Amino acid sequence: MHQLSFFPSRTMALYVGRLFLVRTFAILFALVLILQTLDLLGESGKILAVAGNGDAEVWRYVGMRIPQIIETFLPFSVLLGTILTLATLNQNSEVIAMKGAGMSAHQVLAPLFLAAFLVAGISFAFNERIVARSTGALAAWQKVQYAKVPIDNGVRSNIWVRAGNDLINAGTVQTGGPVVILNKVTIYERTGGVLSSILSADSARAVDGGWELTNAKRFVRRSGTIQPLGTIVAAKGVAPDQFTLAQVKGDQMPFLQLKSAIADLEAAGRPVDALKGVLWHKISGPLSAILMPLLGAVAAFGLARSGKLFVRAILGMALGFAYFVADNFALAMGDLGAYTPFLAAWGPFILFALIGEMILIRTEE
Repeated sequence: MHQLSFFPSRTMALYVGRLFLVRTFAILFALVLILQTLDLLGESGKILAVAGNGDAEVWRYVGMRIPQIIETFLPFSVLLGTILTLATLNQNSEVIAMKGAGMSAHQVLAPLFLAAFLVAGISFAFNERIVARSTGALAAWQKVQYAKVPIDNGVRSNIWVRAGNDLINAGTVQTGGPVVILNKVTIYERTGGVLSSILSADSARAVDGGWELTNAKRFVRRSGTIQPLGTIVAAKGVAPDQFTLAQVKGDQMPFLQLKSAIADLEAAGRPVDALKGVLWHKISGPLSAILMPLLGAVAAFGLARSGKLFVRAILGMALGFAYFVADNFALAMGDLGAYTPFLAAWGPFILFALIGEMILIRTEE
């Protein structure tokens, strides 16, 4: 019956789970303290160099930066916490006692999987509620080099929109008034994917059925002539909100908000594959905590007195860090369009889950 139960001993499960959580968060606290101190040494000079900035602004920076450091290094902390917990249990012969009582390798690791799932849930909620917001605020502050962030005046610049085969570029988009106004408008009219003419205008305003262009003229590529057109209506079927969509930063938006923004961008004809990869990584990233007990399991088994415990711990650490390298590589390939969004977000997770399970079964089960 014990072999069929995932948690044969409630007492043992609580004991192992508590060891893992205490070590994980202790390592995270130490990492955050050290890394935030080092980061502040480099940034405090830039913050205080701005007239009017003082200690309050330095602490404001710390408050914005710490959530980013926690998000980045929580999976590392879970990996190191796993290896430290399992190595300690192995060193004290507690793993041998568990296996002697009839527990399988998966049953020994089961409390760690449950605790890691709890950490993954906390990580996801923390990223959604705090990290995305602080990342956006810090990016805006750093953009003005730690000076006062100006109020958004509703003006967007260099906006591109696709309308069927045609491409539309607006030098600036004014969204502050009741009507959206475009300045320095250029419409690249294409036939069969080949540029046929260029329609340009000083400005455009949204009207029923399209956009009213002022002082428009068309350059015909084949004849090389320019036709003055005056005031005309063009770009029919192009909605104003296609121009008012701001540049979307996936790491600065919560999951549902980013999903909605991707749908809007997709409707506007803009490429969204890279953002879809970021969207799904908001789930696969926190869930990577569940992989760490599997990848670090090599530190739990094998005789500690054989002298190979340190080697096993290094091997588990190497597997964990290899996952982080593969994860960042896949995201980079997704940004370049070489990987599909699903493969960029979930490929390394699935691959290393299979590798960890294979190693565990072949060596211990």
